[in-house]
Amino acid sequence: MELVKAVDALWQRGWLPYDVREIVSRSLDESAASLVVDVIALSCSPHVEATVHPRWQRQLDEIGASVWWEGSLLEAWATRHIETKSYTSRTASSLLTFLSRLPALPRILPLPGSGLVSAMRAGVDPKVLNRVRGLLAKAESTAFPEEAEALSAKAQELMNRHALERAMLDADLPPLATSRRVWLDKSYFKEKSQLVHVVATANRSRAVAYDGFGFVALVGDEVDLEIVELLSTSLLVQATRAMVAAGGRSGKGSEARSRPFRKSFLVAYAARIGERLEDAPVVSDERLLPVLADRKQAVDTFFDEMFTNTRTSRVTVRSAAGWGAGRAAADVADIGTGRSSVTSG
Repeated sequence: MELVKAVDALWQRGWLPYDVREIVSRSLDESAASLVVDVIALSCSPHVEATVHPRWQRQLDEIGASVWWEGSLLEAWATRHIETKSYTSRTASSLLTFLSRLPALPRILPLPGSGLVSAMRAGVDPKVLNRVRGLLAKAESTAFPEEAEALSAKAQELMNRHALERAMLDADLPPLATSRRVWLDKSYFKEKSQLVHVVATANRSRAVAYDGFGFVALVGDEVDLEIVELLSTSLLVQATRAMVAAGGRSGKGSEARSRPFRKSFLVAYAARIGERLEDAPVVSDERLLPVLADRKQAVDTFFDEMFTNTRTSRVTVRSAAGWGAGRAAADVADIGTGRSSVTSG
């Protein structure tokens, strides 16, 4: 099947299941997005789970990629979605053309069936991850800033303590940098990517924004990257909620509902969050200093190997009111601290 060959070629060119689904859903219609998920499932189905990296498998589960049909995919897809044969053929044709034109990305995970899964270091402990997600979900949903602050502070403290404990336990292992991609909403992408960048910097990682696609590529230690993804996602929810609330308190046609206001709000929010993270306590356990120095070197080396042609992006602030509102919102955002000690021996 030509579509399966096209998706297989994308794996060779560095794309991952979530990346493919996301770029198709943003560029084509819902039918193409639905079809590509099934093509992804068919592409990955020959490989047993033991030969598939856990992050790759999680992405398959997240997008719902599973082989649910028997026989011809296109015939089964047409029946399931009550579409004609000609419509299905057109959808498949446009999808094939689109996939074949996608450029290469840096490869960040071993291909399914490559047998390299055991060489990848584990990320955050699942129990810790579930606790952190629960705390951040409560922080994002509560209407009381003080409660949200306490919940997110506890989540950030838990994440950082776990990261430093893992760094101590892995001190005898060579530092290993990896990468992942965080897809953001199209609206105000450049401004939102600034927030991901400052969170990455504070958590010993580096970031590159792919404006044309809509994702931010992160480079760092596996545990640190999970922290960056969780915290930046939570802060983006809080920033968006505060930005919309500022507009909701103003009348129709007011500056607080304008694009310049919202862009300035998000830029200021990111800048202030960066300042707060920089002011957080630093690691005081001297045993970790050489470990973190080696890890930084590994991250910088891997970053330079992956990205040979990056440039600094600038953003323009056109609303003083938006800037002030953004900084005020960041002052009460829930970032938490707790980087100052390691509890495990």
